[in-house]
Amino acid sequence: MNTPVTIIGAGLGGLTLARVLHVHGIPSEVYEAEASPTSRLQGGMLDIHDYNGQLALEAAGLMDEFRGIVLEGRQAMRVLESDGTVLFERGDDGTGGRPEAQRGDLRRMLLDSLPEGTVRWGRKAVGARTLGDGRHEVAFDDGTTVVAGLLVGADGAWSRIRPLLTDAVPEYSGSSYVETYLYDSDTRHVAVAETVGGGSMVGTGPTEGTSINAHREKGDTLHAYVELSKPLEWFDFTDAETAKARIAAEFDGWSPELTALITESDVAPIHRPAFALPSGLRWERVPGVTLLGDAAHLALANGEGANLAMLDGAELAKALAGRPDDVETALAEYEQAMFVRSETPMEEDFLLESIFGEDIPERLLKLFGIEERKASHAQRRDG
Repeated sequence: MNTPVTIIGAGLGGLTLARVLHVHGIPSEVYEAEASPTSRLQGGMLDIHDYNGQLALEAAGLMDEFRGIVLEGRQAMRVLESDGTVLFERGDDGTGGRPEAQRGDLRRMLLDSLPEGTVRWGRKAVGARTLGDGRHEVAFDDGTTVVAGLLVGADGAWSRIRPLLTDAVPEYSGSSYVETYLYDSDTRHVAVAETVGGGSMVGTGPTEGTSINAHREKGDTLHAYVELSKPLEWFDFTDAETAKARIAAEFDGWSPELTALITESDVAPIHRPAFALPSGLRWERVPGVTLLGDAAHLALANGEGANLAMLDGAELAKALAGRPDDVETALAEYEQAMFVRSETPMEEDFLLESIFGEDIPERLLKLFGIEERKASHAQRRDG
């Protein structure tokens, strides 16, 4: 196909699509709301899995470049009880299947792999309409428009392209994450740094839906994600210090080394509400348009979102390359596979082994309710 594919959104999914299309000689143009690649922070660490995200990078021909941005040692993991007791600890010997990299480095790697000018920065999509014959018009906030012969919505949770395909909108789950950062942790937050360890840490308490998690990022930056089950209006962060104290109060009795991830944050807390699209969302085929990543199947945080978005992008590009003269069949095949992929939960045993390894302590199984779920699954299977 010679007509450029129009991609809305220069996140990891949209850029992977553009890169794999380029590998197959198919042109694309990517429209992104951000003013430049460096206009905002690109989030924290991502573990790129050998069963989805790495498959996308292989299709993109970027595995060597990816290995160059992997942060060594970050697959190390600790699970702590609320009092700081270590329930589980595993080092990083370099053989794990979930190497960690900074999201910003991944994005830069993908951008650098594209022909100059592929991404049009500062073009925020505000709506789209069908013109007929498989063509669609996208409107941007600067008053300009573009007509697409093949349009892909890679524009995340609040996609402006999704309404062309479905009326579904994300709904608040009842839980939110609060992000904090502690800089120069090995010298300024020594006890907290020792508690987090060299990779990721999960701090769990007696209340379901309440946790304190952290990653060690580049250098000695600690990036924490505090989970709370609260209504949206609870998260009033007008005054940063008041907000920190209010959040920390929800973890009364927890180890001070864990709550310091809240109270000692070097930045104001950042509210990240957890929204999700209806589980199992599908739509009828609409000529000339499709979705990928969160625009198609926004789900609650499970470690798979970015990986699935990248795999969506790679699989869509491969489908189009395989049927250059029959785009509609390629889109239909891609969507059917994507629906199944996004609806199919990972096998619990496989997922747990990929995270924790083969030997999971019994106390950890009990803490996460894994034994009960396994028993329930077995009962349903045998019954």
